[in-house]
Amino acid sequence: MKPLFSDTSAEAERVLIECYRRMSHERKGRCIAEMNEALRALQLADIKARHPHADAYEIKMRLASRWIEPELMFAAFGWDIEKEGY
Repeated sequence: MKPLFSDTSAEAERVLIECYRRMSHERKGRCIAEMNEALRALQLADIKARHPHADAYEIKMRLASRWIEPELMFAAFGWDIEKEGY
């Protein structure tokens, strides 16, 4: 099997995969939700660092533009990623 992670030993990866296999579906769902929330927090921090004077609307649009396809962002919100950026 090809390694999943370039910075993790094969043994550590095997143990990690075994832990995931033993997890309940509920626990896996919580892990995914927690990772998504952590990702969202990191993205918000990045946006605020890059655009320190952005208001709440602009921050919301920049965050959404990282998750939504450019065509849909423009159609739904008028946010042109090519012009405004992420």
